Amino acid sequence: MLEAVLHGVILAIGLILPLGAQNVFVFNQGALQPKLMRALPVVVTAGICDTILIVAAVSGVSLLILTFHWLETIMLSVGILFLLFIGITLWRNSPSSMGAEAERFSPKKQILFAASVSLLNPHAIIDTIGVIGSNALSYSGEARFAFTLTTIIISWCWFFGLALTGRMLGKIDTGGKFISMLNKVSAVVVWGVAIYMAIRLIF
Repeated sequence: MLEAVLHGVILAIGLILPLGAQNVFVFNQGALQPKLMRALPVVVTAGICDTILIVAAVSGVSLLILTFHWLETIMLSVGILFLLFIGITLWRNSPSSMGAEAERFSPKKQILFAASVSLLNPHAIIDTIGVIGSNALSYSGEARFAFTLTTIIISWCWFFGLALTGRMLGKIDTGGKFISMLNKVSAVVVWGVAIYMAIRLIF
């Protein structure tokens, strides 16, 4: 049981640490929102989406993505469009709008964007299937449950930590210069993921 828990911790941290569209968006919203509570929609949505992907990977349901090529093609196409739109939205957020409530991401918008960068990213889905799903095969019964639950808990803690770190930096950056730079970097990262997905779709 302990081995499964430690395995889950190491694996989950290794998968979630790399900079990606999901991490960037959660951090960005933590920095942009006036209070940490206002960033909870993006944290909860990202956590729920990761939970769904992990459970699907462990249960083998998500293997459908790998089985049907046309389904992967559709997901790639939709994902590219969503990421391009998200990148444009992030790029247009300026420091001058930091004090305007209308320019901040609403809870509905946070949920929509977080779900799109989480569930419409075939690269993340395939990583989940290939890594977490295959590693889960090493365990059964309570050990597999412990392994799965550990990866889910690490994921939720990570997203909350990202939003909290973003909020702390947002308080320091009263002039909005850091946020402006973060928005630009976030947009470039998101566009980079979209380009990667487009290359994969074509070739």
